[in-house]
Amino acid sequence: MANALAQRIRDGDWVVGSCLPSEAMLCASFKTSRHTLRHALQTIEADGLVLRRQGAATLVISRQKVRRFTQSFNSPVDILSYPRNTYRENIIEEFIELDEALSEMIGGAFGSSWYHIGGLRKQQDSEQIIAWTDIYILPQFASLTADPEHRQVMVFEQIEKKYGTRIDRAEVDVCALGASVDIAKKLKLKPGDPCLVIVRRYFDDQDKLFEITFTYHPEQKYIYKMEFKSGAGH
Repeated sequence: MANALAQRIRDGDWVVGSCLPSEAMLCASFKTSRHTLRHALQTIEADGLVLRRQGAATLVISRQKVRRFTQSFNSPVDILSYPRNTYRENIIEEFIELDEALSEMIGGAFGSSWYHIGGLRKQQDSEQIIAWTDIYILPQFASLTADPEHRQVMVFEQIEKKYGTRIDRAEVDVCALGASVDIAKKLKLKPGDPCLVIVRRYFDDQDKLFEITFTYHPEQKYIYKMEFKSGAGH
């Protein structure tokens, strides 16, 4: 039934922006139970075709199934990296001094110097945009952007390899935020559209902050999948 509903949406029977018929009408049309219908609606909602809200009609929001990028990992370290079948396309490379807002956001001293890299992360085969990332590193590491491997290797890995600075401690924050005007433009969203935001802070063995990244993933375009298995007897 989900496939039949999806096909009718693709065929234009229900156009984007319109509402599906009531549950009673759909049950009668497909000669099915309300329970089966609701499971079918859940399926096409998960595929990004419709939006369901309690007390309101089901809204058609897309004719095509939403493409999602799923990243699986089995240890906390994996959350710091992206798979090798993705790359970053740098749009911004600049030396900056932290103003009051950036100082508070990053956690660096007001007026301190940093190097800012801003870029789109894309999936290699499809060129699908996965995220926008703002990276702030200490200025002495700026030359790493000239390395041939820079597009695919994580910056913290480059810093470790080229300069010998290793991660002793990392902090990862995950939250949901509405896209700012600037981020929305970069990701081709509407201002205020939901984003999954991941903030990573890297500290060396002297507990000195040397890299901070802010990554913005559009809603329904990226999934982190975690699986942890306890040892036998624990």
